[in-house]
Amino acid sequence: MRLKISLLKEPKHQELVSCVGWTTAEELYSCSDDHQIVKWNLLTSETTQIVKLPDDIYPIDFHWFPKSLGVKKQTQAESFVLTSSDGKFHLISKLGRVEKSVEAHCGAVLAGRWNYEGTALVTVGEDGQIKIWSKTGMLRSTLAQQGTPVYSVAWGPDSEKVLYTAGKQLIIKPLQPNAKVLQWKAHDGIILKVDWNSVNDLILSAGEDCKYKVWDSYSRPLYSSQPHEHPITSVAWAPDGELFAVGSFHTLRLCDKTGVRNVLNDAVDLLEFRDRVIKASFNYAHLVVSTSLQCYVFSTKNWNTPIIFDLREGTVSLILQAERHFLLVDGSSIYLHSYEGRFISSPKFPGMRTDILNAQTVSLSNDTIAIRDKADEKIIFLFEASTGKPLGDGKFLSHENEILEIALDQKGLTNDRKIAFIDKNRDLCITSVKRFGKEEQIIKLGTMVHTLAWNDTCNILCGLQDTRFIMWYYPNTVYVDRDILPKTLYERDASEFSKNSHIVSFVGNQVTIRRADGSLVHISISPYPAILHEYVSSSKWEDAVRLCRFVKEQTMWACLAAMAVANGDMTTAEIAYAAVGEIDKVQYINSIKNLPSKESKMAHILLFSGNIQEAEIVLLQAGLVYQAIQININLYNWERALELAVKYKTHVDTVLAYRQKFLETFGKQETNKRYLHYAEGLQIDWEKIKAKIEMEITKEREQSSSSQSSKSMGLKP
Repeated sequence: MRLKISLLKEPKHQELVSCVGWTTAEELYSCSDDHQIVKWNLLTSETTQIVKLPDDIYPIDFHWFPKSLGVKKQTQAESFVLTSSDGKFHLISKLGRVEKSVEAHCGAVLAGRWNYEGTALVTVGEDGQIKIWSKTGMLRSTLAQQGTPVYSVAWGPDSEKVLYTAGKQLIIKPLQPNAKVLQWKAHDGIILKVDWNSVNDLILSAGEDCKYKVWDSYSRPLYSSQPHEHPITSVAWAPDGELFAVGSFHTLRLCDKTGVRNVLNDAVDLLEFRDRVIKASFNYAHLVVSTSLQCYVFSTKNWNTPIIFDLREGTVSLILQAERHFLLVDGSSIYLHSYEGRFISSPKFPGMRTDILNAQTVSLSNDTIAIRDKADEKIIFLFEASTGKPLGDGKFLSHENEILEIALDQKGLTNDRKIAFIDKNRDLCITSVKRFGKEEQIIKLGTMVHTLAWNDTCNILCGLQDTRFIMWYYPNTVYVDRDILPKTLYERDASEFSKNSHIVSFVGNQVTIRRADGSLVHISISPYPAILHEYVSSSKWEDAVRLCRFVKEQTMWACLAAMAVANGDMTTAEIAYAAVGEIDKVQYINSIKNLPSKESKMAHILLFSGNIQEAEIVLLQAGLVYQAIQININLYNWERALELAVKYKTHVDTVLAYRQKFLETFGKQETNKRYLHYAEGLQIDWEKIKAKIEMEITKEREQSSSSQSSKSMGLKP
């Protein structure tokens, strides 16, 4: 990407231009020492003088009121704050009318910034004061005061903290009284400009030491430039946090590059657009390009005739792609479109702020849209892609800690859809999107994970874990057999990537990682796990076993074992568990295969995976009450076993007998009041109990045989 620079033959301002501000992707306003405010239209190259300020007002800083979805704020959203050298700030409408001028500081007001909600304004000045004002210009508080001028200020992403300069120091001060203040030496010269991005939570600073630097919000340095020839006088983030601009004497810098190349035949296509390109995304055999007015959708099969449709707003900040559709995020809404250009849905939730959404806080699959809430970062909202409506009964996913990054898996059925996320403690967790039964649990997959990505063609998950690169070949193992999860992992050393590296994509057999210095590194992984996923999804179990025997890796056998149990193929599961040395599980699987009915088999497969409640439901629905009681006895769920026996008025003596035997084994006396109540006057007769159990088993076997006979004759059982 290059900056396109054009100069007018005759300048529109007669003096120094001190500040500019964008309203849309094609319109900006500029202020100058000639006291003029000028509107520029990049489409038509027209300029319009909006207002001529009084001669005693010399503009210094300029900031537009933030865009809002609220109707009441639309009028104010068409206004901006202008700070000046006379110690005042001025609230000015888009049409150039000065709504209000406020005496703010002794000396020049050097900077003014609205918070992200538009509910407060912060100003700083030559007098060293930092002041907070209401949106109507009423003074709320003097946040801080120091002996040196404050040259620049920025709000934190949550609008609860303010970052400002103090000579060579940077200071982050919370609005709450007595809260801890963070201060550190950032430059060797006076700091002239700062910016704090609300999407990536990173801080930019620039100073008279001729350097610009990037920091995280805990004051840790992430990048420091080489010294330039002149002081760095301005820095600014792009709204999506992907790029930033750096300004110095006769110099403007922007670092990034993109391109399109057909690697199969080395053909190069030059794609030209009528308007400026704002965003581009290339995935799933489609290139989606957003200009300031339109969206272009190219297919790799046909680069000549793209699908084109008009955008409602030209400031697209994010493009996400899935196999069937793609998602656009602009300053006010989220839009889902098919690759044919058809509008599908536009999900919304109360308090949604699209200006801070990025690829880490939004995720898209063929059937689901996931968005992390900004107001409460412990919450993820889930929507149906086809309708934009909340999933199920409108419940959201809630976690105990703040969530930093989310990702939906891309393949499989909707009921099996999983979402993985990293929380503030850097724990990697996974849960089901549909969230029913035991899967309501959020299960931890790993610790100290700082970036993750799902594969685009199968549900394999990768991540950087401290100094290790890890692949979860079958993350669903946590719902099937958590004991063998470690055997399904692939690990390798990742110390070469540094802690601030980020996974850009996981396509096919290649993972692309962007290191902290900006360089891209590619990791090739084994193709066999993806092939195994493909065989299992097509129920080609013999091919899956043959593949594992060919590859001869424990990770493959462990994955196959979990996959077979998840799909109810116990013959394949027995082979796979034997290959990884899980003999006790092989014996249990053998016992399942000998059960008389398919309902019992299904229930014990669910038990094998730890889904006790679901196993009980299967048995009760099939009328196998004794079997439901027996699994609770085997698991020492004594309360539930007695509850079922009393409810269905059967085998109460069986439960009491097993309970008595259990207590005798451990030399204990009965203390449970319910058991004492039902045991009064009851004589335990083991011969009678064994006869009843045998009769239940015979009855189940006969029912199963009858059902199979009816099916073979084409009758409904």
